[in-house]
Amino acid sequence: MERSSSNLHSSAAQREALPPRVVIESPRPEVDGGRYPVKRVVGEEVLVEVDVFADGHDFVVSELLFRFQGEKEWQKAPMQFLGNDRWSASFRVDQLGRYEYTVRAWADPLETWKRDLEKRKAAGQDITVDLQIGAELEKRAERTVTYYDKVLEVVVDPPRARFSSWYEMFPRSARGDGTHGSFRDVIARLPYVAEMGFNVLYLPPIHPIGTTARKGKNNAVRALAGDVGSPWAIGAKEGGHKAIHPELGSLADFDLLVKRAKLHGIDIALDIAFQCSPDHPYVKSHPEWFRWRPDGTVQYAENPPKKYQDIYPFEFETTAWPELYDELKSVFEFWLAHGVTIFRVDNPHTKPFAFWEWCIGELKREHPELIFLAEAFTRPRIMHRLAKLGFTQSYTYFTWRNTKAELVEYFTELSSDPSREYFRPNVWPNTPDILHAALQHGGPGAFASRVVLAATLSANYGIYGPAYELMEHAPREPGSEEYLFSEKYEIKRWDTDRSDSLRTLLKKLNAIRKENAALQSDWSLRFHEIDNDQLIAYSKQEGDNLILTIVNLDTRFVQSGWVEFGLAGEAFEVQDLLGGGRYRWQGNKNYVELNPQALHAHVFLVHRRTDT
Repeated sequence: MERSSSNLHSSAAQREALPPRVVIESPRPEVDGGRYPVKRVVGEEVLVEVDVFADGHDFVVSELLFRFQGEKEWQKAPMQFLGNDRWSASFRVDQLGRYEYTVRAWADPLETWKRDLEKRKAAGQDITVDLQIGAELEKRAERTVTYYDKVLEVVVDPPRARFSSWYEMFPRSARGDGTHGSFRDVIARLPYVAEMGFNVLYLPPIHPIGTTARKGKNNAVRALAGDVGSPWAIGAKEGGHKAIHPELGSLADFDLLVKRAKLHGIDIALDIAFQCSPDHPYVKSHPEWFRWRPDGTVQYAENPPKKYQDIYPFEFETTAWPELYDELKSVFEFWLAHGVTIFRVDNPHTKPFAFWEWCIGELKREHPELIFLAEAFTRPRIMHRLAKLGFTQSYTYFTWRNTKAELVEYFTELSSDPSREYFRPNVWPNTPDILHAALQHGGPGAFASRVVLAATLSANYGIYGPAYELMEHAPREPGSEEYLFSEKYEIKRWDTDRSDSLRTLLKKLNAIRKENAALQSDWSLRFHEIDNDQLIAYSKQEGDNLILTIVNLDTRFVQSGWVEFGLAGEAFEVQDLLGGGRYRWQGNKNYVELNPQALHAHVFLVHRRTDT
């Protein structure tokens, strides 16, 4: 019986309306169901894996779609079948900003027919009808395409986001003789910083310091005549977050510092601390931005039982929050106009998540070259939330991870956990706020081993100097992590030419990092068994560049052991880039010995032997 045209039309409509047969799920990388972007730097690959399958036995085709945000057309990459319905493909990110990616797939009847035809031919079956079916399929060439239900994003940062060596110094101590330094004195210090191989020079707040409730030396509640106060008590009659402390110099001096630093291959990073001294102009011009107590005074900062009377926090729950948000964003924009593209943000976890997502998003939309380091020593979920919201790098718990077990567990997480897609660690063995007991009591060996660990475990690391290379280790009081005579409250005398300085070690470490691509990223980190808990061994690899590091965690005594590390049983050589020497190794277990009185660590470059 002949079908009517209306029936034919209905049949076509039903065919078009058929639900999709292909399932696309469990893509990686994907952060919180696509709520947040993953992170890469310019030139890196984004490897995408996804589960793709259909009902029945039809042949499935899968494609990765990607484009730079704003482009109309998608680029396509065929996905390769990995087995167990898992597929993969990758794309390269070549410019700063944001990329988008998603996946599409379909069941392909023609490819299914070709596959099954070969099976029938191999079995000697009659394929006459099958050839006719194939001809019809080629004419139709129709497919029902399924798209993953989200478009995912990648934030692409500059290479320094992945690999950087930070050196923190107080500009006011740059002279080193106990008198107030200036930006000109910092310029004079640039060759010293550059010689050690650091490429980021981080300056604590450079703004006018309040006098009301100013803290004295050793965080004394009352300042004495001549006490310079804490740089984090920002704001005085000379101005606030967009002003410079008069004794440091002028904006022109600062601009010159930024330019001279770049000639040395160094970027200037500024501290952004969103808080005010009682003398900050904001307090009078915008009282609605602060929390007022029933007695008519402004609520100062507290972390009970600690009190910080010299600092007023902003009240982010004010009804004037839009104006406050705009003003704080303009602080970044002001310093960006003066050549600063790296910011270390003080205590971001005490400000609203919504502010950071908006502020960083707006700034990076116009200036994708910006780098933000989150100084948030707080609970893991908060640290990770800040990283998801846009912070480029994050401080870590490295300072408090000292045993072999602690280090292995923590850095395995940092390098292997899915959180690595958005959380970039920046590890510091000390800061002006943190002098760990390991440095207080471990002697020079502790300073040497901790900085080797920092520089080789993480592609991003930093030190607070010259306190670190001069091994400042006296705490304010027993059990405290605060420095005695902390530079936060006074100008320090620094003799950087001291014969016992770690300056030479730092220079070697940073040169090794610069010359070996394996140490310029984190994801290849692998720990190796060694039969001594006082020795830790780990490797990193980038292409043919393979670095094996072994550190003695005992800062006083000789430790030895057998490390499980080999190249498929073949003979090879290891060259000690830190201590010198070249050794022939054989098999999967090799002997090492480290005497902290002479050498605290091996940083081996592994050479495959080509001779027989």
